[in-house]
Amino acid sequence: MAQTLQSHTLTPGQRMKDILNRMLNHEELSREEMKNILIGITQSEYPTEQITALLTALQMRGVTVDELLGFRDGILETGVPALLNADRYIDVVGTGGDRKNTFNISTTACFVIAGAGYKVAKHGNYAATSVSGASNVIAHHGIQFTDDIDRLNRSLDEAGIVYLHAQLFARAMKFVGPIRKALQFPTIFNLLGPLVNPSQPQCQLLGVANLDQMRLYHQVYQRIGIDYGIVNSIDGYDEISLTGDFKVTTKDYERIFSPKDLGFDIAKPEELVGGATEEEAAAIFDAVLENRALPAQKNIVLANAAFGIQVLEKGEKSIEECIAIARESIDSGAALRTFKKFVELNS
Repeated sequence: MAQTLQSHTLTPGQRMKDILNRMLNHEELSREEMKNILIGITQSEYPTEQITALLTALQMRGVTVDELLGFRDGILETGVPALLNADRYIDVVGTGGDRKNTFNISTTACFVIAGAGYKVAKHGNYAATSVSGASNVIAHHGIQFTDDIDRLNRSLDEAGIVYLHAQLFARAMKFVGPIRKALQFPTIFNLLGPLVNPSQPQCQLLGVANLDQMRLYHQVYQRIGIDYGIVNSIDGYDEISLTGDFKVTTKDYERIFSPKDLGFDIAKPEELVGGATEEEAAAIFDAVLENRALPAQKNIVLANAAFGIQVLEKGEKSIEECIAIARESIDSGAALRTFKKFVELNS
């Protein structure tokens, strides 16, 4: 009893000291502990040095599923929810950090999926390691970011797609921004981006940069209980690059594909590059939707959109059928019309 009483009288700093000592002994933290730590961070309970030590220790040891889910719980609880009026929609997102500086493949694929008649809630942010992130290319076209739920639902209803700019929703992130910048190496927060879409979609296609991340997210998605596909190009892209073989893991199967399995030629790395400026990246985005991009650029978007469509279809359509649906979205002009309607509603 005395011990329990004493633990309640500890200051947040003392509690964190105990947690750090446990981590030095290679102990794992529970989901509830991690959630409470995240909430404590948003209430400025811990000195910067302790948060820095925690993030470093987690990175050196490796993050567990419960630890990742605990921080996710905390970010969603302290953030702004986006309650969308749709039963089933998807987010297509990459973890980032592959340092390949590709054009906005996931974002372009989202408009192809929406053009095919599916609902999309794209969650994104400004670029961290490339020239143009999702928010860069969206803002470049004059879109005004908002957390106004009526405007968001109107966009989803009329255009089939909504864009959720991460900084408006995940309030916890601003408390760790300076620390993450000072550390200059990836932390648990780099893993959280794809998991904290404030609308909590029922479907997600996630691109990861390595197979360790694929295994981690596979376990996380099973715990969350959503329909998912996780993709990784064996040569290190956090999306289907078509530069070589790639692996796909879903609820239903785990398989390595080659571009030829999908009827595509092998792409050259230089054909994926997003350019040196935001303007160059946006020009490629436009070219794909206008159906005048390089064949490799179009094919890469088709491949990623197709696996997203397969997730939405609960795996009941073959990947060949899903590619055909994605192709029709671009070739018919539906993807472009969807984007123009999105711009009209959100500018």
